[in-house]
Amino acid sequence: MDKSSGVGVLDKAVLVLAALEAGPASLAQLVTATGLARPTAHRLAVALEHHRLVGRDLQGRFVLGDRHAELAAAAGEDRLVAVAGPLLTALRDSTGESAQLYRRHGDHRICIAVAERLHGLRDTVPVGTSMTMGAGSAAQVLLAWDDPERLSVELHQAKFDASALAGVRRRGWAHSVGEREPGVASVSAPVRGPSGRVVAAVSVSGPAERLGRHPGRRHAEAVLAAATSFSAALQPADSLATTS
Repeated sequence: MDKSSGVGVLDKAVLVLAALEAGPASLAQLVTATGLARPTAHRLAVALEHHRLVGRDLQGRFVLGDRHAELAAAAGEDRLVAVAGPLLTALRDSTGESAQLYRRHGDHRICIAVAERLHGLRDTVPVGTSMTMGAGSAAQVLLAWDDPERLSVELHQAKFDASALAGVRRRGWAHSVGEREPGVASVSAPVRGPSGRVVAAVSVSGPAERLGRHPGRRHAEAVLAAATSFSAALQPADSLATTS
């Protein structure tokens, strides 16, 4: 099927935005991903940046801009947030721990939904909290399936390494103890969009003294089930109908 709209500059701009779906990209990486000439890729990226459809991370790489989230919220079509409430509540109730949903934004991950533990000692992460991509099980999940060329830069100051991310890909989930914050443990799994790309990470977190040194043994199954439910909720309605 021909994906060209017939409006050349628009099609090329969409190529740039599609390339940035996978994460931050240097100009050279944009050229490789889009097949555009270097001057064209640069001109389009800078023009999209002017309209806040593209931004820059701390390394100066191009990332998707804030305008996308604003448009999604205005349209009321952020499906991920819309389905988060009951799914996170179910995960919290099945594990007894606080549950969160994280989305990547450049060099950081943002908590976009949460279901707090109802009582007792908990790991409180308010919606909107911005965290580093260099520590924590959710960061591991959001990076594990990233482009290897990007990873070489992103792992430079991370508290985990490439071998740890290989383990995440092999198991399908990540856990950490004291990596993001002393005394806090967590377990995370990837949420995938219709194309199969990782679009978010669903997590449970709590005191390490309660979750233990190997929290994945206790909660990986529940977190993976929640991730599967999130991923299913993101599938187009027509694809769900054909598989039911």
